Amino acid sequence: MVDTTGTGEPPEGLTDVERGMWQAFRSGAVYDLSSGDRTVDDPHGSHAWGSERSVRARIVCWLLLDGPPALAGRVSALKLVGVRITDLLDLAGGTVVPYVEMNACRFEKEILLPEARFTTVRLVDCSIPRLEAARVHTEGDLHLPRCRFHNGIRLTDAQIGTDLLLNQAVVHRDRRGRSIMADGLTVGQDLQAEMLQAHGELSLRGAKVGVSLSLRGSRLANPGGRRALNAPQLTVERSLYLTPAGLGNPVLTSGTTPARGTRVQHFECLGGIRLDDGRFGDAVDLEQAHFVMEDDQELSLRRIQTPELRFLGRRPERGRVVLSGARIVNLVDMAASWPGPGGLAMGGFAYENLVPRRSFPLARRLDWVAAATPEYNPEPYERLATVLRNSGEDADAREVLLAKQRRRRETLPLAGKLWGYVQDWTVAYGYRPGRAAVWMTVLWAVSAVAFSQADHPPLKGGGEHPDWNASLFALDLLLPVIDLGQEGYWKLHSGWQWAAAALIIVGWILATTVAAGATRLLRRG
Repeated sequence: MVDTTGTGEPPEGLTDVERGMWQAFRSGAVYDLSSGDRTVDDPHGSHAWGSERSVRARIVCWLLLDGPPALAGRVSALKLVGVRITDLLDLAGGTVVPYVEMNACRFEKEILLPEARFTTVRLVDCSIPRLEAARVHTEGDLHLPRCRFHNGIRLTDAQIGTDLLLNQAVVHRDRRGRSIMADGLTVGQDLQAEMLQAHGELSLRGAKVGVSLSLRGSRLANPGGRRALNAPQLTVERSLYLTPAGLGNPVLTSGTTPARGTRVQHFECLGGIRLDDGRFGDAVDLEQAHFVMEDDQELSLRRIQTPELRFLGRRPERGRVVLSGARIVNLVDMAASWPGPGGLAMGGFAYENLVPRRSFPLARRLDWVAAATPEYNPEPYERLATVLRNSGEDADAREVLLAKQRRRRETLPLAGKLWGYVQDWTVAYGYRPGRAAVWMTVLWAVSAVAFSQADHPPLKGGGEHPDWNASLFALDLLLPVIDLGQEGYWKLHSGWQWAAAALIIVGWILATTVAAGATRLLRRG
């Protein structure tokens, strides 16, 4: 084959189809080989494409790496529609200056782009065996919408200058069970993978996204694997969306709410999710997300940091939700979204405000805390009480702390449990101090009436005693420490002595529990 690129004329040895592509490249025109029949032109269909719409991969590489000069007044660009590229397309390590856009094309073998440099690359609705693009660099966008990848995508340590689009792409697993391997990926602006179908692990470990990461309406599945989304240490400057998308035309619903009446596809994940140590500048949005996990799988949000977590998805039937060590400002949630006992862990979970969606009564919120603490742990109760108190809900905060004491009581030995029940029945561990006054009043009234019937000879004769007053005598027995001048002057017999002793004991119990409650209140203050 003779190289005539210096003159711009097609070299010898090209087929007629390739010569047409060569000339279209020089003028920056679209080279369209589609037939007009939708069934025949479907790059993912079974209809064979022959030589009349086929070009060799090495001619494509020649154009992109060392192509002819553009025609006068034109900008060279490779724009292909309905073209079959045979053999291996290998641009590894190359620098591609021309604009690249391929629509509805069919690649017979994988595309190799490791360490290649581009301005902008758009592959739309193409059939691709595999994309190898580790450490690829683009100044502009990398668009791969509606493409189908039969053996996965590799974008490890890739640097995308602006946007990475994977909307409606279908990606099957590689030999290691991964659909998209993008550890260390950097995207300058948005990473949109809306309505993506990933059949294998989507790995974004240590990835950085300059604006938002959208997986609206996507379906991630990794049957036989532990995680469908593996993205620890992910950094997103704005928001992560695992939310619904509208099914329509166009399907790009990023940043908008689907119109009323639009059919909606929810985000669905079959397998575990790992977002540990992630940093999200605005929010993590899980509205209407559907998580289907096995018993040993997790939706893991350990140590994430974000101003807002919108936990508004469906309740996972199996697996666990883990929020241990996460730091959130606003927790927007629904009672129906949280798993039951054994399905939630949130030790060290810090949040500042609760923003419940729909009804979330305190009893359900206490069930939420109990579900996260199969073994007694005071910290989740104290965190909830602090948040409620800071929002002005002091009564609810006291109920939470009372629930904490009741939960703690179940871990104590028998003597501790009995003493706990006494404190609960009398003054509710000091969180309902009015109950002590009621008990004292009732006991005083009953004992005053009873002692008014008692025989009470004085201990000393000669009038060295005050006048008998059954009410003051009962109060003197009931109140420890305080001397009202009645108890030490009268002698009781038989059963009345036992009644007096019982009243003294009950008085001490009430006084002790009131003191404990007062101390607890002062500590909280």
